[in-house]
Amino acid sequence: MRYLLLILLLTGCEEKYRYFCQNPDNFHAEQCLKPKCLFTQTCPEYLVAPILEKKINDIQPETVR
Repeated sequence: MRYLLLILLLTGCEEKYRYFCQNPDNFHAEQCLKPKCLFTQTCPEYLVAPILEKKINDIQPETVR
C-alpha cells in the first residue's frame, strides 16, 4: 500500500505549463509570435511573470572597449 501511494505521488511530479507559450522552449513557435498570439493573448510577454522580466532586463550588456 505504501509503495502504491509513493508511485502515485511521484507520477504527479512533472513540470507542466498552463499555456503552450508559457514554456520558454516554445517562445519562438509560430503561434507564440505576434500577430497570431495577440488575438488569444497568449504572447510570452503576457504570460511570463513581470518579476522574471525585470530580472532579465536588469542585466546590462558588457561594453567592449
